[in-house]
Amino acid sequence: MPLLALSGISKRFGNHQALDDVSLTIEPGEVVAIIGRSGSGKSTLLRCINGLERPDRGTIEFDGEVFGSTPSQLRALRRHMGIVFQSYNLFPHLSVERNITLGLTAAKGMATDAARAMAARALRMVDLEDKISSYPMQLSGGQQQRVAIARALAMEPRLVLFDEVTAALDPELIGEVTRVLDRLAREGMTMVLVTHEMGFALRSAQTIIFMNQGRIWEQGPPDKLFGAPQTAELASFIDAILPVDPTRPLNH
Repeated sequence: MPLLALSGISKRFGNHQALDDVSLTIEPGEVVAIIGRSGSGKSTLLRCINGLERPDRGTIEFDGEVFGSTPSQLRALRRHMGIVFQSYNLFPHLSVERNITLGLTAAKGMATDAARAMAARALRMVDLEDKISSYPMQLSGGQQQRVAIARALAMEPRLVLFDEVTAALDPELIGEVTRVLDRLAREGMTMVLVTHEMGFALRSAQTIIFMNQGRIWEQGPPDKLFGAPQTAELASFIDAILPVDPTRPLNH
């Protein structure tokens, strides 16, 4: 049984059809990278998966249970997932530890000592345990993004969504975040990532989805999509963002 199954998801904003009849399945432990040009519907799809946007049509099934679009159903859906955005969304007046424990104590009702232990464990997963007492302004952008990832992981989600988490980072900081993502992929975390980091997509994703005009234009394993694109749109996109031979081994 797929962990997540979307069927016929459509979403319109005014006259703009952001998503048009999108269907996909995600298996437990699968890493899916969503690529495409700006405005192709990538982030809207992620927000619909998480219930932050209500689809106009279509169904979302998680672990065999169909979730509707009522507020209570969307809240229940979000309990199974974590999401990390391009902007870190950390509370500047709270320590790294409290940024992580706040959701654990407030949303999950976890005892303070247990929440602090969970925060330390999540920070170890992103190599930042030594920053547990720091404040966001004392951290680099890459470190802040890793704290945001730790905050999502501390909630013990079964699926984590990443929306362009390296887009706001300087080039030298991107590597420290993608190394964390690579490790999570190796450890079997189920992940869906909207990304422009083609190196990560080629290394760690089992499935790449190319979106265009609010639809899934092509999808498949990295070697298939990048080695033999089936449409002119994907071929043009690859030429624009990956001008070197994509089949050549990457040493990142």
